[in-house]
Amino acid sequence: MKFKQIDINCFKSFPEFTSFPIDNGLTGIVGPNGCGKSNVVEALKWVMGETSAKSLRGTGMEDVIFNGTSDRPSKNFCEVTLKLENDNKNKLSKDPEEIEVKRKLEKDKGSKYFLNGREVRAKDIHILFADLSTGPHSPSMVSQGRIGNLITAKPTDRRAILEEAAGIGGLHARRHEAELRLSAAENNLNKADDIMKQTENQLKNLQKQAAEASKYKLISEDIKRKDAGLIYLSFLKIEKEIQQNKDALNEIEYCNSGSGCFGHYFRVIIKKIS
Repeated sequence: MKFKQIDINCFKSFPEFTSFPIDNGLTGIVGPNGCGKSNVVEALKWVMGETSAKSLRGTGMEDVIFNGTSDRPSKNFCEVTLKLENDNKNKLSKDPEEIEVKRKLEKDKGSKYFLNGREVRAKDIHILFADLSTGPHSPSMVSQGRIGNLITAKPTDRRAILEEAAGIGGLHARRHEAELRLSAAENNLNKADDIMKQTENQLKNLQKQAAEASKYKLISEDIKRKDAGLIYLSFLKIEKEIQQNKDALNEIEYCNSGSGCFGHYFRVIIKKIS
């Protein structure tokens, strides 16, 4: 892929929409100090996913929005669009001939990334440029003082340059993402193990409580049966006493009626003798 065009709107010293075509060969921007040449490079780094305001010569990310001048009001947003020419496009491929990457920043709302008009994650943009062996921190982005840093770079930093030249930067980005997912999966497994142990302890307690509840239920039912038996025996005893009282009352009434008294006393005497 090749950079084809970069469009800047309200970014730093560009209050109006400005387009910079990048033709074949060498494209340069010439101008005096303070005209905004470095802002073009910073806009390119910003649209490729730069997240450090310090590397963009600012204290906060919203510092990249045009802050206004004596005769121009400040803006509430900025956006940079980078158009890429897809050289790998062939007739059988569904990839577009031109890829458009846009980043938009609004005050108090944060940044949004767009790929061919569709909103995507910042991670998707980073992987896209990593596959292209470039990016905001790529060694190919040479700024002031970068040459000296590359010469005195440590072996690990030089290795990054060689890996980018070999075109395997995207593999490292995907590897890093896979490692993060693997680490997250391991953390989830550890949490699942802890939850399982807690659940097992709770299950043991619940089983113990269930056994005690079952034993209590059996004892309660036995007590209820015995209480019912006692009540039934008491009922029979009371019924028997009531019947005896009724018999005695009938005998007294029969005696008071004037007939059968002798027979009554005779039965009482016979009862006492027996």
